[in-house]
Amino acid sequence: MDQVRILAQNEDVRLDPDRLQSLYDQLGEVGAEDVVCRAMEELAVRLSLVERLFRQDRMGEMRKAARSLTGIAEQIGMHTLCRVASDVTICIDDNDRVALSATLSRLLRIGERSLMEIWDMQGVRV
Repeated sequence: MDQVRILAQNEDVRLDPDRLQSLYDQLGEVGAEDVVCRAMEELAVRLSLVERLFRQDRMGEMRKAARSLTGIAEQIGMHTLCRVASDVTICIDDNDRVALSATLSRLLRIGERSLMEIWDMQGVRV
Protein backbone atom coordinates (compact mmCIF):
# COMPACT_ATOMS: atom_id res chain seq x y z
CA MET A 1 0.00 0.00 0.00
CA ASP A 2 1.38 3.39 -1.00
CA GLN A 3 1.26 6.22 1.43
CA VAL A 4 1.58 9.88 0.68
CA ARG A 5 3.27 12.02 3.27
CA ILE A 6 2.92 15.73 3.43
CA LEU A 7 6.03 17.38 4.72
CA ALA A 8 5.62 20.49 6.80
CA GLN A 9 7.89 23.13 5.37
CA ASN A 10 8.49 25.44 8.24
CA GLU A 11 11.69 27.35 8.72
CA ASP A 12 12.70 30.35 10.70
CA VAL A 13 13.29 33.66 9.00
CA ARG A 14 16.05 35.98 10.09
CA LEU A 15 15.30 39.63 10.56
CA ASP A 16 17.89 42.07 11.77
CA PRO A 17 16.30 44.25 14.46
CA ASP A 18 19.51 46.30 14.58
CA ARG A 19 19.03 47.25 10.93
CA LEU A 20 15.50 48.41 11.65
CA GLN A 21 16.66 50.32 14.71
CA SER A 22 19.31 51.99 12.56
CA LEU A 23 16.61 53.12 10.14
CA TYR A 24 14.61 54.56 13.02
CA ASP A 25 17.70 56.32 14.39
CA GLN A 26 18.60 57.79 10.99
CA LEU A 27 15.15 58.70 9.70
CA GLY A 28 13.03 59.13 12.79
CA GLU A 29 9.86 57.22 13.48
CA VAL A 30 7.77 58.64 10.64
CA GLY A 31 10.54 58.36 8.04
CA ALA A 32 11.52 54.84 9.04
CA GLU A 33 7.93 53.62 9.07
CA ASP A 34 7.46 55.10 5.61
CA VAL A 35 10.58 53.32 4.30
CA VAL A 36 9.60 50.01 5.89
CA CYS A 37 6.01 50.18 4.66
CA ARG A 38 7.08 51.03 1.11
CA ALA A 39 9.66 48.23 1.20
CA MET A 40 7.08 45.73 2.40
CA GLU A 41 4.66 46.75 -0.35
CA GLU A 42 7.39 46.50 -2.97
CA LEU A 43 8.52 43.10 -1.69
CA ALA A 44 4.97 41.75 -1.91
CA VAL A 45 4.60 43.06 -5.46
CA ARG A 46 7.96 41.69 -6.57
CA LEU A 47 7.40 38.28 -5.01
CA SER A 48 4.20 38.02 -7.01
CA LEU A 49 6.03 39.25 -10.13
CA VAL A 50 8.83 36.69 -9.74
CA GLU A 51 6.28 33.88 -9.49
CA ARG A 52 4.33 35.14 -12.52
CA LEU A 53 7.49 35.50 -14.63
CA PHE A 54 8.49 31.95 -13.73
CA ARG A 55 5.12 30.63 -14.90
CA GLN A 56 5.52 32.63 -18.13
CA ASP A 57 9.06 31.29 -18.65
CA ARG A 58 10.53 34.81 -18.79
CA MET A 59 13.81 34.03 -17.08
CA GLY A 60 15.67 37.24 -17.88
CA GLU A 61 12.96 39.38 -16.35
CA MET A 62 12.55 36.95 -13.48
CA ARG A 63 16.26 37.22 -12.69
CA LYS A 64 16.05 41.00 -12.65
CA ALA A 65 13.03 40.93 -10.32
CA ALA A 66 14.70 38.44 -7.97
CA ARG A 67 17.85 40.60 -7.84
CA SER A 68 15.77 43.62 -6.93
CA LEU A 69 14.25 41.62 -4.07
CA THR A 70 17.75 41.16 -2.70
CA GLY A 71 18.38 44.89 -2.42
CA ILE A 72 15.03 45.72 -0.89
CA ALA A 73 15.23 42.88 1.63
CA GLU A 74 18.71 43.89 2.68
CA GLN A 75 17.62 47.50 3.20
CA ILE A 76 15.21 46.48 5.96
CA GLY A 77 17.19 43.60 7.48
CA MET A 78 15.52 40.54 5.94
CA HIS A 79 18.68 38.45 5.67
CA THR A 80 17.06 35.09 4.94
CA LEU A 81 14.89 36.52 2.18
CA CYS A 82 17.93 38.27 0.72
CA ARG A 83 19.92 35.02 0.65
CA VAL A 84 17.12 32.95 -0.91
CA ALA A 85 16.43 35.59 -3.59
CA SER A 86 20.13 35.41 -4.42
CA ASP A 87 19.84 31.60 -4.64
CA VAL A 88 17.02 32.03 -7.16
CA THR A 89 19.25 34.14 -9.41
CA ILE A 90 21.98 31.49 -9.18
CA CYS A 91 19.51 28.80 -10.29
CA ILE A 92 18.49 30.98 -13.24
CA ASP A 93 22.14 31.57 -14.16
CA ASP A 94 22.81 27.83 -13.95
CA ASN A 95 19.74 27.11 -16.09
CA ASP A 96 18.68 24.53 -13.49
CA ARG A 97 14.89 24.41 -13.76
CA VAL A 98 14.40 21.76 -11.08
CA ALA A 99 16.47 23.68 -8.52
CA LEU A 100 14.81 26.92 -9.61
CA SER A 101 11.34 25.50 -9.02
CA ALA A 102 12.26 24.31 -5.52
CA THR A 103 14.15 27.50 -4.65
CA LEU A 104 11.34 29.70 -5.93
CA SER A 105 8.89 27.82 -3.71
CA ARG A 106 11.22 28.46 -0.79
CA LEU A 107 11.51 32.14 -1.74
CA LEU A 108 7.74 32.53 -1.70
CA ARG A 109 7.45 30.80 1.69
CA ILE A 110 10.29 32.85 3.19
CA GLY A 111 8.91 36.03 1.65
CA GLU A 112 5.49 35.53 3.17
CA ARG A 113 6.93 34.65 6.58
CA SER A 114 9.36 37.59 6.47
CA LEU A 115 6.60 40.04 5.66
CA MET A 116 4.46 38.69 8.49
CA GLU A 117 7.41 38.86 10.90
CA ILE A 118 8.31 42.43 10.07
CA TRP A 119 4.64 43.40 10.23
CA ASP A 120 4.51 41.97 13.75
CA MET A 121 7.71 43.83 14.68
CA GLN A 122 6.25 47.08 13.35
CA GLY A 123 3.25 46.63 15.60
CA VAL A 124 5.53 46.37 18.61
CA ARG A 125 7.84 49.20 17.43
CA VAL A 126 11.47 48.23 17.35
